[in-house]
Amino acid sequence: MNVTVFGTGYVGLVQGTILAEVGHQVVCVDVDAEKIGKLEQGIIPIYEPGLETLVKENHAAGRLSFTTDAAMAVAHGDIQFIAVGTPPDEDGSADLQYVLKVAETIAEHMAAPRIIVNKSTVPVGTADRVRARVAEVLAARAGAEQEGEALTFDVVSNPEFLKEGSAVADCQKPDRIIIGTERDASVEVLRELYAPFNRNHDKVIVMDVRSAELTKYAANCMLATKISFMNEMANLAERLGADIEAVRQGIGSDPRIGYHFIYPGVGYGGSCFPKDVQALIRAADDIAYDAKVLKAVEARNATQKTTLLDKIHQHYKGELAGKTFALWGLAFKPNTDDMREAPSRVLMEALWEAGARVQAYDPEAMEEAQRLYGSRDDLTLCGTKETALKGADALVIVTEWQSFRAPDFTLIQQQLAEPTLFDGRNLFVPSRMASKGFTYYSVGRRPV
Repeated sequence: MNVTVFGTGYVGLVQGTILAEVGHQVVCVDVDAEKIGKLEQGIIPIYEPGLETLVKENHAAGRLSFTTDAAMAVAHGDIQFIAVGTPPDEDGSADLQYVLKVAETIAEHMAAPRIIVNKSTVPVGTADRVRARVAEVLAARAGAEQEGEALTFDVVSNPEFLKEGSAVADCQKPDRIIIGTERDASVEVLRELYAPFNRNHDKVIVMDVRSAELTKYAANCMLATKISFMNEMANLAERLGADIEAVRQGIGSDPRIGYHFIYPGVGYGGSCFPKDVQALIRAADDIAYDAKVLKAVEARNATQKTTLLDKIHQHYKGELAGKTFALWGLAFKPNTDDMREAPSRVLMEALWEAGARVQAYDPEAMEEAQRLYGSRDDLTLCGTKETALKGADALVIVTEWQSFRAPDFTLIQQQLAEPTLFDGRNLFVPSRMASKGFTYYSVGRRPV
């Protein structure tokens, strides 16, 4: 099938590449000429495991191409994906200007019926706005041209459920395929499009457009709620003398709860959870509904991002000026270079404000950190995790990269001024850290 994807970010580039991988002819279009030029050369703008190889292979095979030519892209695809960003506006609501601009672009150039598929995460009712915008442009065109039959189109909600760091696998083996439309013909076209990913059992769930739009927000907000709830329990456990890791195993064994997203830590970040929780809160405010649970989730997460800083202040009795901290992990989660809303940023900026220095290392996010913060005297970006330790007063772990799970503890003790470790991801067992001679702070457990 011929497919066009507007947007070459995490969603558009991954979805377009995986559709090309199974044989569809895919054109990815973006307004950023520099990004398109790099993609043509096989240079990927994001870090996502497995993506680079697939982009290069499918581009070389002629199934995947990149362009800034919107007219060509609209002419190519019977199916037009909108996969552009919906950044938070100043009030927390989703900014739909890019989505609506793509809708206008499709309407300006379409010369045959099209199915417009909204892949971007958008508030309930966005499909109606896209449909109205397309109809408005088409009506203006018909009035000016005064010829030809009216062009038909459908606007479908088809939300993505990709996790950064495993987006390729999630796209290749989706656990569900949500199709929001009331047109049977559109359902059949999308069933054909997704047939290669729907062989073992039927993963397609058809519903009305507004329910599909809400499903995306509900899913992310539910996961964010689990994280914030577990962090709330961790804070209680710490004060009650309990061990949150034991509690986690105890509740995770209940199949109604499960083990996913109940790991305590320093809060969630990234491009999805913070933005989507805020957007749904704003949508609720717009209809005069007080979304108390969502507001509590957001408040708990904001506070949780300071939990390591609180422990550091307590340990050093608030005297942080002149201290140097080795920081392992800058990305908001492993297997990505994304630092949007990352807990590491909250921590580093607070340490700098207190007069401390940071020596940071992350396996993938070093260039992003350089882009965000540039050159500054109180930040040293190190080439290895070992280099970050040298001369530091303490080690702080913010992101649970695999390479941090079994470090050389003897080397850590030798390099640090004192064997002090603040673990924001509970990577180590407190009793073992005690036996190794560390002062050790974690989340939801008694300090050593």
